[in-house]
Amino acid sequence: MQNKIAVAKSAPIKTSAFKASLVLSLVRGLDVHAALLQLQFSRKKIAYDVHKLVRSAIANAEHNCNMDVDRLYISKILVNHAFYLKRFMPRAKGRANRIMKPFSRICLELSERQI
Repeated sequence: MQNKIAVAKSAPIKTSAFKASLVLSLVRGLDVHAALLQLQFSRKKIAYDVHKLVRSAIANAEHNCNMDVDRLYISKILVNHAFYLKRFMPRAKGRANRIMKPFSRICLELSERQI
């Protein structure tokens, strides 16, 4: 029996990859109901976007792959750098400093636990 995988990918999210990885490590390997509960009560701003991504992956698994929602767990969740918005801040004596505003992308895979 081949193991089916449901995938969801996020649009670029306004946060650094390091800050996102702190939240992703909380839910890696959990079943989806426990992960949603963990994300709901997390105080990090990125947790809301990850919560939406997990719900999207659950919908993909149910609708596209005909998977059982009660047996789903997060098999892989990764964060990558997307791009940087480059801004400049005026400084003393007519100089300018570059401000880098990072964005990240999250890739999530769900699998079914074998009984």
